[in-house]
Amino acid sequence: MGVMLILLSGIPALTTFVYLSLQTLPSTPYRMMRSVLLFIVLFVHSSFLWGQSTTETLVDYRFQIQRAVDPLVVDGKLDEQSWAEAEVVSDFWMQQPLDGIKAGPRTEVRMTYDADHVYIAATCYDVQNYVVQTLERDKSFFEGDGFAVIIDPVNSRTNGFFFGISPFNVQSEDLLGPNAPRELTFSWDNRWFSAVTRLPDRYVVELAIPFKTLRFKKDIATWGINFIRNNMAKNEYYSWTPMPVNFRLYDLGYTGAMRWDKAPDKTGTNISLIPYVTSGAVQDTDTEMTTDLGMDAKVAITSSLNLDLTLNPDFSQVDVDVQQTNLTRFNLRFPEQRDFFLENNDLFTGFGPNSAKPIFTRRIGLDEDNQPIPIAYGARLSGNLNPDFRIGLMNIRTRATPSQAAQNYSVGVFNQSLWERSVLRGYVTNRQAHTAGNGIDKTDFGRNAGMELNYLNESGTWNYFGAFHLSEKSQIGMGNYRQLGFEYGGRKWNFRLNYYGMEDDYYADMGFIPQMRNYDALNDTVYHLGMEHFHGRIGYIIRPENGSRIVAHDIQLRNTINYYTDWSFMDNELRLDYQIRFRNTSRIDFQAQGLDTRLLFHTGFTEGEPLQPGLYRYPRVSLSYSSDARTGLPFRGEIGSGRFYNGYLTSYLLELNLRRQPWGLFSLSWEQNDLSLPEPHGTSTLTLISTRSEINFSTNMFWTSFLQYNTQQENFNINSRLQWRYLPMSDFFVVYTYNYSFSPFIETRRNQALLLKFTYMFTI
Repeated sequence: MGVMLILLSGIPALTTFVYLSLQTLPSTPYRMMRSVLLFIVLFVHSSFLWGQSTTETLVDYRFQIQRAVDPLVVDGKLDEQSWAEAEVVSDFWMQQPLDGIKAGPRTEVRMTYDADHVYIAATCYDVQNYVVQTLERDKSFFEGDGFAVIIDPVNSRTNGFFFGISPFNVQSEDLLGPNAPRELTFSWDNRWFSAVTRLPDRYVVELAIPFKTLRFKKDIATWGINFIRNNMAKNEYYSWTPMPVNFRLYDLGYTGAMRWDKAPDKTGTNISLIPYVTSGAVQDTDTEMTTDLGMDAKVAITSSLNLDLTLNPDFSQVDVDVQQTNLTRFNLRFPEQRDFFLENNDLFTGFGPNSAKPIFTRRIGLDEDNQPIPIAYGARLSGNLNPDFRIGLMNIRTRATPSQAAQNYSVGVFNQSLWERSVLRGYVTNRQAHTAGNGIDKTDFGRNAGMELNYLNESGTWNYFGAFHLSEKSQIGMGNYRQLGFEYGGRKWNFRLNYYGMEDDYYADMGFIPQMRNYDALNDTVYHLGMEHFHGRIGYIIRPENGSRIVAHDIQLRNTINYYTDWSFMDNELRLDYQIRFRNTSRIDFQAQGLDTRLLFHTGFTEGEPLQPGLYRYPRVSLSYSSDARTGLPFRGEIGSGRFYNGYLTSYLLELNLRRQPWGLFSLSWEQNDLSLPEPHGTSTLTLISTRSEINFSTNMFWTSFLQYNTQQENFNINSRLQWRYLPMSDFFVVYTYNYSFSPFIETRRNQALLLKFTYMFTI
């Protein structure tokens, strides 16, 4: 109740309260926090915070959708009588690079529906030279011309759907939610239909989205909706409702209202079965022929609640990880790319900041070296019980391996919408090991539970968040994690203040918290240590008038301070970022850092002796340039130089791309880090080279090849994949992989595989 009263008392009261509270705390760890808070308090009390009420768009931007009067054929021609009678939406607003301006090119949108589908048609005028980066679905939508519709079926302004299409009929779709990443990942994949007609002065798109694909509650006669359009020739983005420039185009807080002449009925039986068969040859020391069978299933329990099942899943077609050079003391985070874990991923993995995730699905079915652990089966139930309450349940069982017992992973989550755009969410997780006899190993488990409150004001400019998590681990005991912070994102000013801390005994067996794992190179031992983390950021964006070659000057000042749980110093980073964004999509980035690091343990970065424990101070600067991404030869270059602990580090990066629109993209990336430490710590040159080719034979057939050479990991690998989507959600893959480890300290290892995979979707 106390937290609720603070949130409802208003922004000035909350910032003043937090600032005065920090006055009583020790001066050393909170000096920076108090200074930033003082500025924010003065800014809030003395400034008028611009922001339109998001409810205005629901009132001012409305249209009626009528049932189709004749059968519709999705062909991009719009010659049916239903389209002639449909209401037309045509007045769009510019959102980028400047808002508040009527869009120049005309866009006309119509909608209708029948018993099974909702149809959207858009006519996009004033297009001559299309910019389309690729023909592969779910790739580079916002880097090319396109049209998209945003649908919020329960009109909650927190969850929705994104469907986008390019002038070459390349489909992109994703789920929108309060826990989703700021940038769309296009990881959700479902069945829908589209067609595009290109004419000299316009292109016409026609979409048909099955009601079975959308999750909605019956008897809701008004849905939230918005339309967006990319015009890359001018590097402009438009939306139907006026959207502030400091928000994402797909922000659900600024949707208009679509009123049905009759609320859609509940869909009938909706069961999809997707069996697969994989066969091929795998060569390690010997060549072995393999064949695997498995199946995925999707069952609509209700129109807004879905059950996903998987039996013996196979992820051989998944993209390989893009390797990175690691110059930190901790493990790097790689994104989830497996289909089963991607759908509704925001619901399960939206807890905690990126550096302290209690749920990270790559901990399931992958070991610490990112090698696959066989999954026997899995189930996931997710969706809305009502417009304001969303749930998720997941259970995964992995098989035993020579190095790890069989594991059972269970997760339960909920999201309760509050007020206009806020969310109260909670989770429980359980990792339970099993014995060889398939019994429960009571001495090997890890459990977590937590609650988080995320308050977002109506205009979306102010965000307050707090969290409290608990963990229980076998032979360790209980530990806790807590977080408190807020941020403001305005047209010019933006700032953020965030604190989180965790005890030494806090563990997240299904999560990712790299800074708790401290490696002692001298004793080859990992120590699990808690921390107290403080982060402050303040930024200012200058947006020149329309017509300028420069879109924005973005200046950001950040300070991050970490302490161990006994309040002894861990590290500090003070960073200045300055970015210039040009109208032609090119960009210049400058960064200056001052770092202080206290090593508790011997730490190695070269093949020489590890660095001694102690305090190190080292500044760094870097400069990068990215060219016009719309050209056929875009490139990016970066150089960085400065101190590195008690030595020096110089970094180089060059990325070259050859684009042949729309069928081909060929890229080369070279990164080198020259590390020089005083004797006896040694020197090292770390090189990472990668090449990537994407050849698109059509919008349904793609060939992607990826080569990586990494001297830090002492690894060379090739991944080549041919995909043919012969029917919606049905694919044929040919995948070749090759890995070669060339470490001088271990026996050289080579392994390769050639696999064929066939999937087919049955709909009942």
